Amino acid sequence: MYNTTVTLKKGEGRTLKAGGMWVFDNEIASILGTFENGDIVNIHDFDGYFMGYGYINTNSKITLRLLARRKDTVIDEAFFEQRVRDAWNYRKETIDTSSCRLIFGEADFLPGIVIDKFSDVLVVESLALGIDKWKLVIIDALKKVLAEDGVAIRGVYERSDAKVRLQEGMERYKGFIGEPFDTKVEIVENGVHYMVDVEDGQKTGFFLDQKNNRAAIHRFCKDKKVLDCFTHTGSFALNAGIAGAKSVLGVDASQLAVDQATENAKLNGLENTVGFRCADVFELLPELEAQGEKYDVVILDPPAFTKSRNSIKNAVKGYREINLRGLKLVKDGGFLVTCSCSHFMDPELFAKTIREASHGAHKRLRQVEFKTQGPDHPILWAADESYYLKFYIFQVVDEK
Repeated sequence: MYNTTVTLKKGEGRTLKAGGMWVFDNEIASILGTFENGDIVNIHDFDGYFMGYGYINTNSKITLRLLARRKDTVIDEAFFEQRVRDAWNYRKETIDTSSCRLIFGEADFLPGIVIDKFSDVLVVESLALGIDKWKLVIIDALKKVLAEDGVAIRGVYERSDAKVRLQEGMERYKGFIGEPFDTKVEIVENGVHYMVDVEDGQKTGFFLDQKNNRAAIHRFCKDKKVLDCFTHTGSFALNAGIAGAKSVLGVDASQLAVDQATENAKLNGLENTVGFRCADVFELLPELEAQGEKYDVVILDPPAFTKSRNSIKNAVKGYREINLRGLKLVKDGGFLVTCSCSHFMDPELFAKTIREASHGAHKRLRQVEFKTQGPDHPILWAADESYYLKFYIFQVVDEK
């Protein structure tokens, strides 16, 4: 159907054949035909077998991103509307859609684009050249599909300012798509009110993927002393506060995040219970230990310590250190909540690292719960990159 055909090397394309969405530059034998980066091309196996349609970008190590596997597929505006419709219908059946991730890239068969909904505002993150060409079509389709269910969108903001855009040969960008609007948006999640800054907040403004995990801490925070590390805008800390914690300290290295978290505490009437401190968690935890501090609940929700395979060893050291320090601050019989949001820190390695930290801290762990990201961030089997969040709750018991 398209002018350009990309043929894979013999024995390559294993990820694609297993159900994944990517083809890397070293898997390609030949490219026949004229094209511009971002164009849709035919993908063939070494023997000429048709494998699908995808868009190409020779600037990127991920040279091909698959859009469709069926040969009779027509990739046009109707195609993207159907993809959007499928994504929305899935979310209506699985989650509360008041604020959620509407499009999760490869896991929604729209590789390279993420769209979050914060109340009546959409935030778009476009990370690949091929999908960037269809970005406005996807946004218009999403508005249309939402309107059919009576969901009105008052504004769209683009947060395509991630460094990965540079690897695609694209510039980093953020700004309004359409008319300007107030970029401070109030949302409610698990009974907690937040002001989300979609213009200047981290990523798209708020981490929606931990919604169910934040709710999971409610049942053991009542009347407890809680420490929330890497609190960002206070989400776990405020959930502990809403659940009836006696006192909560949230810690983050960003003064902007701490200021936002403090405002969120006031928004929920929790300013006398939930407090925040700007500090480096790695420096603060040993200080708290030296002061003899102990907590009923310690929460560790750090940023990704690794975004590539090359830095896994250093990431393991970081996760081991932070969990060891956190465990030492938990009272006998208290709880540790610990997470990793790095795709490259796989579940087995993360579990091994926590186990090593518990041995170093002379603590024993009883697993209460293991969870992943919320259903609005679906894990597409065979697309390993879609599985990234690991979340544990442990009861911590002194060695006896």
